Amino acid sequence: MSTTRTVICLLRNDLRLHDNELFHWAQRNAEHIVPLYCFDPRHYVGTYNFNLPKTGPFRLRFLLESIRDLRNMLLSKGSNLVVRKGKPEEVVADLIKQLGSVSSVAFHEEVASEELNVEKKVKEVCAQLKVKVHTCWGSTLFHREDLPFHHMSRLPDVYTEFRKAVESQSRVRPVLQTPERLNPLPPGLEEGAIPTAEDLQQTEPVADPRSAFPCTGGESSALARLKHYFWDTDAVATYKETRNGLIGVDYSTKFSPWLALGCISPRYIYHQIKKYERERTANQSTYWVIFELLWRDYFKFVGIKYGNKMFQVKGLQGKSVPWKMDTKLFDAWKEGRTGVPFVDANMRELALTGFMSNRGRQNVASFLTKDLGLDWRLGAEWFEYLLIDHDVCSNYGNWLYSAGIGNDPRENRKFNMIKQALDYDNNGEYVRRWVPELGAVRGADVHTPWNLSSAALSHAGVSLGETYPNPIVTAPEWSRHVSKKPGGAGPSPRGKKGDGRSFNLKTDSSCKFGVISAVNVYTVT
Repeated sequence: MSTTRTVICLLRNDLRLHDNELFHWAQRNAEHIVPLYCFDPRHYVGTYNFNLPKTGPFRLRFLLESIRDLRNMLLSKGSNLVVRKGKPEEVVADLIKQLGSVSSVAFHEEVASEELNVEKKVKEVCAQLKVKVHTCWGSTLFHREDLPFHHMSRLPDVYTEFRKAVESQSRVRPVLQTPERLNPLPPGLEEGAIPTAEDLQQTEPVADPRSAFPCTGGESSALARLKHYFWDTDAVATYKETRNGLIGVDYSTKFSPWLALGCISPRYIYHQIKKYERERTANQSTYWVIFELLWRDYFKFVGIKYGNKMFQVKGLQGKSVPWKMDTKLFDAWKEGRTGVPFVDANMRELALTGFMSNRGRQNVASFLTKDLGLDWRLGAEWFEYLLIDHDVCSNYGNWLYSAGIGNDPRENRKFNMIKQALDYDNNGEYVRRWVPELGAVRGADVHTPWNLSSAALSHAGVSLGETYPNPIVTAPEWSRHVSKKPGGAGPSPRGKKGDGRSFNLKTDSSCKFGVISAVNVYTVT
C-alpha cells in the first residue's frame, strides 16, 4: 500500500485543461493525480417522464470525441485520463480501495438533481472510506459566490434584472492558465479503454453534409473554433446581425456543444471578447455574445433557486395548464411531418444532425406548446435525447420559458409560424434544404403549400396528404401573413430579418477547427 498522496479528479461536464480549478488544486495537493471519467449507465437509459432515449447518437459521438481529445491533452502534460464504465460512486469506491493512497476526491459541483445525487453518493462513499472531498464551481461566467444577491432565493425572476445587477456589481474572475505539467498517475493504474458507440448500445450516426454543426468535440476543437470565429474571420463583429441565421456554420458562434461538456470555459470566451474589443472593435455584436453567456448563467442559477420545479409539469410558477398527451401529434412534431414546412424543416435538421438554430428552437417549442397544446416535457425530453449541445438547465429553462411557466414576464407569448418563416427564411431556401418534397415550390410560397392552387401544386409535383402532409393544425393569426392573390399564390415575402442564409457560406472549412454556438434564449447556439 502506497503512502504517497493521490487525488482523484472526477470529471463530468468539465472536459478541459484550461481554466479548470480541479487540476490546479490537485497539482498543489497531490503527488499523483487520477483524472477520471465514468460512463455512467444511467445516462444511457430512458428519460424520467416518457422513457425517451436519454443520450442520442450525435451527443454521444461528440462526447467520445471530447474524451479522446482530453486524453491526448493530458498525455501531453505527463498525465492520462482514466476511463471506466460504471456509476461514479462505485468506481470511486473501487479506486480508493485499489490504490490505498487516495487522500481526496475532487469534482466540480453541478446543479440538477441527478448530478447532485451522484455528488451525494460520492461524498457518502468518501466519508465511509475516510477520504476528503474537495469541490469547485466552474461552469458559469460569474462565479456563484460573486453574485450580488445575499442568497440564491433572492435571484431575480426576470433575466433583465439579473443581467443589470451582475453587470454593475459583479466581476468576471480571471482565467486559470493551462498547467505546463501534471503529476502522473499512480504506478500500475490502468487507463482503461474509451468505449465505442456500439459498446454503449448506440450506432454511429451518419454525417449529413447540410449540417450547421459538422464539427468535432474536445477542447482542441473548441479553442480553434474561437480563434476562427474571433481572430481569423472577425465573424464575432457581426454576430448580432447574423445570429438568427439558419444555414451555414458561421451565422452564430456555435460554442454551445463545447460549453455543455465544459470543453471551453465561459470565462475564457469572455476574456477573449474583451481582448478582441481592445485590439479590434467593440460593438453591439461583441457585447451580445456576453449577453447570451449571461442567459446561460441565469438558467443555471435559476436551477439552483428552484431545484426540481424546473422539471415539474407546473413549472417555476406552479401554474396548471391542461396539456394534452397525444402520441400522433407528438410523433408528427418530432418526425418533421406536421405539414407546417418551417416547423418540419427544423425538426428534420435536428433529427439528422443533432443541431438546430436558436431561432428554430424557439419556434418549434412554441408550436408544440401553444399550437398543439402538448405537454412541454415531451419537447424537453426529445431535445435532451437529440441535441449535441444539451445542457440540462438551458434546455429545461428554455422549455419552461416557451411554455409560459418559466421566467418570461410576458403573458401568452406565442410565435406566429408563418410570420417567423417569412422573417427568417423569406425565400424559402432553408425549408427546401430540409423538406425536399417541396423543393420545386418557389420562393415564399413554400411556407404555406396548403394555400397554393391545385395547378401550382401539380406543377411543383406536390400532392398534399400524399407527398407532403396537410397541416395538423392551423392558427387564425397565420392568415395575416398570406397574400390574397387570385389562385392561392401563397404568402407575400414580407420578411425583413434574413433569408435563412449565413452571411458567409464558405465557412465549412472551419470545421477542421470545430465550431461554437452563441448562448441565447435557447441555449448557447
